[in-house]
Amino acid sequence: MKLKLFLFALLAVIATAQAQNTGTVSGKISEKSNNAPISYATVSIKDNGKVVSGVNTDDNGDFTIKNLALKSYTIEIQYIGFRKYIGSVILSDSKKTATVNVSLEEEATQLKGVNIVAERSTMEQKIDRKVITVGKDLTTAGASASDIMSNIPSVNVDQDGKLSLRGNDNVRVLIDGRPSNIDPAQLLKQIPSTSIKKIELITNPSAKYNPEGMSGIINIILHKNANTGFNGSYSGGITFGKTAKYNQSLDLNYKTGKVNFFGNAGQNFGTYYNEGHIVRLDQDVDQKLDISNDNDNYLYKVGMDYLINDHNTLSFYTNQNKSTGTGIVLTDINYNNGDPDILNIYQDSKYQGPSTTGTYNLAYKHIFKKEGHTLDFEGNYSDTKEIQNSNFDTQTTSPANTVNDIVYNDFINDKRKLSTINVDYVNPLNDKTTLEAGAEARITRTTNDYTTENPLVATEDQISNYIYDTDIYSAYVTFGQKFKKFSYQVGTRFESYKVTSNLNYGYKTFNDDYITLYPSAYLTYNLNEKNVLQLSYSRRVDRPSLEQTKPIREFSTPLVTSYGNQELRPQFTNSVEMNYTKTLEKGSVTAGVFVRRINDQISRTLSPDPNDDSGYKQVLGFTNYDNSSSYGFDVSLNYKLTKWWDIQPSIDFSSIKQHGVVFQLDPASGESLPYERTVTTSAFNARMNSNFKPTKRLSFLLFGFYRGGVEEIQQHRNEMYKIDIGSRYTLLDNKMNISVRFNDVFNTMKFSFDGIYPYPQTGQFSWESQTVYVGLTYNFGGGKIKNLQRKQREDNTNKGGGGMF
Repeated sequence: MKLKLFLFALLAVIATAQAQNTGTVSGKISEKSNNAPISYATVSIKDNGKVVSGVNTDDNGDFTIKNLALKSYTIEIQYIGFRKYIGSVILSDSKKTATVNVSLEEEATQLKGVNIVAERSTMEQKIDRKVITVGKDLTTAGASASDIMSNIPSVNVDQDGKLSLRGNDNVRVLIDGRPSNIDPAQLLKQIPSTSIKKIELITNPSAKYNPEGMSGIINIILHKNANTGFNGSYSGGITFGKTAKYNQSLDLNYKTGKVNFFGNAGQNFGTYYNEGHIVRLDQDVDQKLDISNDNDNYLYKVGMDYLINDHNTLSFYTNQNKSTGTGIVLTDINYNNGDPDILNIYQDSKYQGPSTTGTYNLAYKHIFKKEGHTLDFEGNYSDTKEIQNSNFDTQTTSPANTVNDIVYNDFINDKRKLSTINVDYVNPLNDKTTLEAGAEARITRTTNDYTTENPLVATEDQISNYIYDTDIYSAYVTFGQKFKKFSYQVGTRFESYKVTSNLNYGYKTFNDDYITLYPSAYLTYNLNEKNVLQLSYSRRVDRPSLEQTKPIREFSTPLVTSYGNQELRPQFTNSVEMNYTKTLEKGSVTAGVFVRRINDQISRTLSPDPNDDSGYKQVLGFTNYDNSSSYGFDVSLNYKLTKWWDIQPSIDFSSIKQHGVVFQLDPASGESLPYERTVTTSAFNARMNSNFKPTKRLSFLLFGFYRGGVEEIQQHRNEMYKIDIGSRYTLLDNKMNISVRFNDVFNTMKFSFDGIYPYPQTGQFSWESQTVYVGLTYNFGGGKIKNLQRKQREDNTNKGGGGMF
């Protein structure tokens, strides 16, 4: 017992002596302009440039750092939006405590708005991606993300809103690093342009990313609000075309203590019009289409971030999307060859039905003491339901004016469930070496029920059920090092993929199960501070989608019916790319070249309908072609000519060798016969974005676009071009922006084509490309961005495994 008392006394003496030989630094951090306390500011104690201790200020701006050796130190205080404070602290036997009260001064560029948007967009080439920081010149382009994508170098948007990158539509779209269960063309129309912070073009992604997307990844990064107190922003706009279309969104945020609540709601609605005219030359058949889509889309997001402590954050959000609409397709087909047995056809088609998607996301992030050392866990579940009720009223009129009227209904019910669990780990082994690793499980369950009352369809085919399920398990590792002028990163992704499809409960099945590796490598060399070269390689895959595989009617007109191919195989791509970036005194220029090798290329087919004896009907489908190759380049410039005038010109070119089977009309027999055809498809695009700023509040925009003609395996697409003009005015101390844009001033954007496969035909489609957009954005609320909280939320963007928007 005496021994225990002696030991306790000895330990107490040692602890007291140790405490007497250490010192304490404490203080309070506040804002210079209003003396308001700054919470979560970073306070670091350094000895000869090395951090020996550090904390973050509490909610009252106070901090205390204990157990410091008695000596001289440098103290650094940092907080985003404020100038860094650097001072000195001396602890000695005569002065074992020091008080440091600092008032930080705001940076001159700090704005009081919620979303700090640059005046003009900038472009930066990083190790594995091209980053476009979205400025007010791009947000003036239109109401939604879809409206501004066509202004981005190397990106094209067709009349249906579908994206392509470097001339290829096999591109994966991510929102904040996460895929979506919503069709990208629909999703981008619902994201307000003012909510976009950056757009990343990852043309040769590393093994850290899921390998889908032959041409790469487009990652759209949204503004993240982490301000204290209550704040938000509102944006709304009207697009005037044939009829007016409306959009609006509201972002709200409330930060108190360690909890941050956020939510946003967006809506866009209106009627969109398209029209088409196709002429079949060999039979003198004239087909006209008049299409209208009355859509009403809603998107809600509610969530919270909980800062458990300085090293652990828990986040949750739910995303709810609902879309309702009515699509009407009027088809008028006239046969002008004088054959008394030929009928003219008029069809009135109506498509109705809601689409809903619910997404639920839970994420946990741990930040280790070492800078950049992180561990992320994320779970995600998404449930999508789409219902389509279709009505077809088809009238056929003979030359003798005999009318035959067929009316029937179709019903389609799609259900998709996606579950994702992933973990990502980043460890900077030292200041030059970084190791990253992760794993993911992605489970998709899809069912499609189809019912038709079409009397021309066999009874046994009027009801069908199609199941398409995929199980994907993957793991990746990347290793990178940086030297003075040279850096590299190598990695690989291991993936197990299994797909099961089942038509009509076992009537026709298809299974595919394989294991593969997706390696990647990056080499970067800095010639000097202003010139950077990069060489990269990656292997990627494009897997068939549900729409491409289901052997059920996707859409139908009197002359064309679309079906999927249940036995469609994935296509694999090996890509090599070289990029060059030069920093200029008033801007920068980036250039890149790429070469791809494609195995089992997936392409569309257009062939005569084998069940039609008249020789007029065609079937639109998909098939795998033989191996193919592709190459191309892109160049873009971001340059400030004067203080009030800057330009962003860009060009891109891509070429792909296509090989496949097409059908061509034999004049002797009058039949369409198959034969193999090889063609080199080349695409050229040019853009010029020019911004003029005569005053601090007023600016003007001039945008030009040109897309060259393209020779495809089944048709030739003609050139397209347009010119847009716009203006923006800022008021209320930069809190409000009013913008106006006149799109396609000369109404020149038309999609036209001609070809001889499977029949000689020519056609043109037009849409409401000539529009006037008027938009307003207003930021409200106050508070300053919390440094640690903001950093954790930015870092929580999953760049690798999965997750969902």
